[in-house]
Amino acid sequence: PLTEVPDKVFSSGAMGKGIAIDPVKGELIAPADGEITTVFPTGHAIGLTTKDGAEILMHIGMDTVELEGKGFEVFVKQGDQARAGDLLVRFDIEAIKAAGYSVITPIVVTNTDHFADVLELNQEEIIASEDFLAIVK
Repeated sequence: PLTEVPDKVFSSGAMGKGIAIDPVKGELIAPADGEITTVFPTGHAIGLTTKDGAEILMHIGMDTVELEGKGFEVFVKQGDQARAGDLLVRFDIEAIKAAGYSVITPIVVTNTDHFADVLELNQEEIIASEDFLAIVK
């Protein structure tokens, strides 16, 4: 649950509703079709806007901006069209952990207030290309 993320900005819901993933594979995969609206220069975060208008922020790890891009390989740029399942970023889990950072990855709908609700599907394990959030219009 997002409430368990070790960062108050995410755990408080200030950024919006969503989930957090503790990745076992160093790949950030597009959760839905949409346009890449933000690519942080350090590669640690990507923003995607779906065709339904959901603005999704995917933030790899906690405080990983401090790594200044080390351990991150970005495969998209702002303005690209992504399809669900596309590889967006490859990241080195072991290098991130060795540098003292968590790899817990929040996936947040930053414009939650534009929808009736954003619901977790309460899965213990997320497999790439499976639904993990439901957005209620």
